[in-house]
Amino acid sequence: MKTLIAVFTLVLLSLTGCESVGQQKGGNTNTGVSLNQKNYRVIQAGARGKDYGFWLLFIPIVSPNYADAKANMYKSVGEPLTGRAVALANETEDRSSFTLLLFSIPRITITADVIEFIDSPSR
Repeated sequence: MKTLIAVFTLVLLSLTGCESVGQQKGGNTNTGVSLNQKNYRVIQAGARGKDYGFWLLFIPIVSPNYADAKANMYKSVGEPLTGRAVALANETEDRSSFTLLLFSIPRITITADVIEFIDSPSR
């Protein structure tokens, strides 16, 4: 009887699940940048990029990729950024997972404000 209850509990727990983890990205650079003057403009606030993976029986077949999520975020801006002095401000990374019986779909979501540095106005 105990074995039957244990198997039933295991099946019930594996039917559905959801997980979400968020973290603030505090990247360090060797470049000294000051955002206390009007030397930048916001290209897009809250730009978002996502990448998905696929796990079968808790074995990763395809894992979500941070670089792909970041590339999708830059594409979501909707204008070319090549050759421009752009940076990401207030970047966050959220990891979530949807699990249903035998498979799981993990996801990485990156959100950031895309800013462009401009020449300081002359005095």
